[in-house]
Amino acid sequence: MTSAVRAYHHGHLRHALISEGLQLARAGGPGAVTLREATRAAGVSPNAAYRHFADRDALVRAVAREAQLALAGAITARVEATPADLSPAEAAIERLRRVGLAYIDFARTERGWFETAFFTQDTHANDGIVTLDDEIVAPFRLLMDTLDAMVDAGALARERRPYAEWACWSAVHGFADIAVHGPVRWQPATVIDALAASVVESAITGVRGTSTPPS
Repeated sequence: MTSAVRAYHHGHLRHALISEGLQLARAGGPGAVTLREATRAAGVSPNAAYRHFADRDALVRAVAREAQLALAGAITARVEATPADLSPAEAAIERLRRVGLAYIDFARTERGWFETAFFTQDTHANDGIVTLDDEIVAPFRLLMDTLDAMVDAGALARERRPYAEWACWSAVHGFADIAVHGPVRWQPATVIDALAASVVESAITGVRGTSTPPS
């Protein structure tokens, strides 16, 4: 018996199955994630998975959560690289810009994870919040926090803050989907980059209600 298999008896099988599910999703999207394939890759019998996941949907939801965290990590890395020599208002706007561009870039470079991240989430009216198992999904929380910070920095009028996350997310997610699945995907990367930048700038201008640079 290998050390990996012994570790499963100590509660590590759930993590192993999610990890295998992530690899399946990365290559083939949510449709590729199955209990049979995940257990085969982990080297255990399919029945072993049912101690941790009631069905395939439960596994896909767990994988989706990890894909969301990967997206959030990519966004955070881009945001943390915001230049330090900007004014507070300029920096707040730049962070929102980076949230949008990182979101689109992730969709383009990690198509399988992007498709999986939002494949199984429950969306419902709850103070304008997107949830997965009653928890605000990490990328959406980052967007909301970034918009809140814009208000604090004077880059977004307080009266324009309510539901601004929906305008931003709709524009950016819509373009990301078009860039991955629509005719835009056949364009050269430089063209997609330019279109992505234009969409993000339009979203920023729209939520701020002005095209005037911050003072």
